[in-house]
Amino acid sequence: MPKHERWKVILILVILFASLWAIYPPSQKIKLGLDLKGGVHILLQAKGTPDNPITSDSIERLIAVLRNRIDQYGVAEPVIQREGNDRVVVQLPGLDDPDAAIELIGKTAMLEFRPVLAATPAVPRKPERQNYSSQAEYDAAVERWEEYRRQASLAEQELQKRLKEDPSLIVARSEEGQTYLLGPASVTGQHLVDARVAFDNLGRPVVTLKFNSQGARLFDEVTTNNIGRQVAIVLDGVVISAPVVQERISAGEAQISGRFTTDEAQRLAIMLRAGALPVTVEVLEVRAIGPTLGSDSIRSGIKAGLIGAAMVFLFMVIYYSSMGLVADVALAMTIILLLAGLASFKATLTMPGIAGIVLTIGMAVDGNILIYERIKEELRSGKTAIAAIDAGFAKAFVTIVDSNLTTLFAAVFLFYYGTGPVRGFAVTLSIGIVASVFCAVFVTKVLLRIFMLRRKRPVLSNAKERS
Repeated sequence: MPKHERWKVILILVILFASLWAIYPPSQKIKLGLDLKGGVHILLQAKGTPDNPITSDSIERLIAVLRNRIDQYGVAEPVIQREGNDRVVVQLPGLDDPDAAIELIGKTAMLEFRPVLAATPAVPRKPERQNYSSQAEYDAAVERWEEYRRQASLAEQELQKRLKEDPSLIVARSEEGQTYLLGPASVTGQHLVDARVAFDNLGRPVVTLKFNSQGARLFDEVTTNNIGRQVAIVLDGVVISAPVVQERISAGEAQISGRFTTDEAQRLAIMLRAGALPVTVEVLEVRAIGPTLGSDSIRSGIKAGLIGAAMVFLFMVIYYSSMGLVADVALAMTIILLLAGLASFKATLTMPGIAGIVLTIGMAVDGNILIYERIKEELRSGKTAIAAIDAGFAKAFVTIVDSNLTTLFAAVFLFYYGTGPVRGFAVTLSIGIVASVFCAVFVTKVLLRIFMLRRKRPVLSNAKERS
């Protein structure tokens, strides 16, 4: 085998084995949609206030923010639709962690930076008997804890008195139970440009924030005016942390640190990037649902796809003989590459997606037929088999790329403007187009040339005779 063919074979094998590794095992790597596998059904109730009533516009904005959050959480082809005047239905196919999704879509994610005017003393955890050697020591510890709690309660009463004197202030608690009296919000989530997960010097996950020009200016002001004092980071009315400002911060960036796991920090970053919900929501119902098509319909759909693919494979062998076998090998690799693409992008396979796979097979065969007919024309003109292969691929290349490019544009528009199963069909079709073009113009050509070099009699003779 010539060297220039050898590296092409090596490249094809590397891509093939990488694709097989990407989809193995298929049951774990390829996610099935709600119509194939089932998932989670969540019913949300929007809650209005006198200052922020429920309107048609607020529900539409709520749906837009929910879709943005869920799309960033992972490609799961969610179904998000309005129900009545103040309810939203969310269906998430094949979800692994329903509790995380509920937290993601249910939180308002209203971020505020407020100066700390006063705070109650921190109350330690209540003593536990097993941590003390005697009952007397335990009783003394409980007595001290009760005193801490009494002092904290008195301090909170003082904060409530100051709150009544100035309505611009608020009282908020931390996750540890400490109560803060906070000044007016100077910087909010509306000033955010980006939020990402990072790690501090001790390897703990944190969320880094980047503000727009107005937010950077306001953050510069609040840090300048509060050097040596605390500034609270408040999320949905809860104080996440209240660090002491050491110096003026004019770079327009900040960091939220707390007792986060990496997954919790990731969800917080997603919520902040997607924006706050325009209204508060309450989770009314959470239930697992089965496949919407039913097992019989699923089996029938898969059976139809397999029969269609088998007929295509059989047609290529009958009509093109040895050339058909080469085309079938390229088609099999196209399917493997398509499934690997779905697994790599963590896309969800639905029944429309299966239809996209069958359509991809037909389009890939169309490319092979176009190439083979060009090769037959070159053979009739008297060229050798190798020369006919090279000329046939060269003449068919532009036509194949043009036809598939127009289909790819249509798939992109379907993905951009479609929702749910329509986007699933578009994803499958887009990946299939790229895979089919690669296999048709590269894999098929390499296999044909190798097959020709290993045979004394031209492999294309049968096709030539029939022509």
